[in-house]
Amino acid sequence: MLKLCLHSLKQNSTLPIQVVVHVNEGQDGTTEWLTEQKIAFTKTPTNVGISIGLNQAYTKAEAEYIVYLNDDMYVVPGWDTSLYQSQLAAEPEQIVYSSGTMIQPFSMSPIDVVRNYGNNPKSFNERQLLLDHENGLLEIEDWNGATWPPSCLHRKWWDAIGGYSDDMGMGLYSDIDFSMKLWNLGCRRFIGCGSSLVYHFPETSTRKLKLSLPHESRQTRRRFLNKWGVLPSSVSKYVLRSGNKFLGDTPESAMFWERLRVKGLNSYYGLREYLTQRSV
Repeated sequence: MLKLCLHSLKQNSTLPIQVVVHVNEGQDGTTEWLTEQKIAFTKTPTNVGISIGLNQAYTKAEAEYIVYLNDDMYVVPGWDTSLYQSQLAAEPEQIVYSSGTMIQPFSMSPIDVVRNYGNNPKSFNERQLLLDHENGLLEIEDWNGATWPPSCLHRKWWDAIGGYSDDMGMGLYSDIDFSMKLWNLGCRRFIGCGSSLVYHFPETSTRKLKLSLPHESRQTRRRFLNKWGVLPSSVSKYVLRSGNKFLGDTPESAMFWERLRVKGLNSYYGLREYLTQRSV
């Protein structure tokens, strides 16, 4: 899967790209292969999860703009120029966070482009994907609420918030936590690029954690709530307004934050009960 991802980067990217891979465990020959290919990497002997891995890989990054990409993704031509142009379109010194759009065999969010080109590298129909893209069948309108990879921002904003948060455990909700840190820094431009496309083999990593995932999800959701005073799903819906058509900077959601402050909702069940009232 990593080989396919790197193949797509080499074949379908327009801009010069420095690749840095973080290897979790790597007992399958990955590090030896990366060394042979002269690809920069960082490595931990155990699976430290997304946040720590990303922060380690960042220490070797030299580029002005930082892009986070999962290895279970195949980038489609134009993916990089769209992300880059979304950054350049903003005002000088404006914080911008950009995400690409995922093509998946089945929908995992209202923003996905649902098309099945295979569930793994062996069944992957690369030729049909590229043909459909060439014929203009895959692009969608830009959307609001950038959170997940492929994601892009200037390195100075990465430095300003200290990268990804190690307290997010293995990485569940680490993306929405990252967006929340940018929000607190003053970012209001969270643009999802409808022409920056990647094909995603879904649940490749989480399937391996199937037995521990429900417990990990609950624990991380509670950590997120204690940290920000709001659930990840509420940030996505009420703060970032994910999935809405992109119309520029995301407006402040003052009523939402005021309701939270007044009601003093500091427990998971109280917050859930409040949100189900749909009064915001």
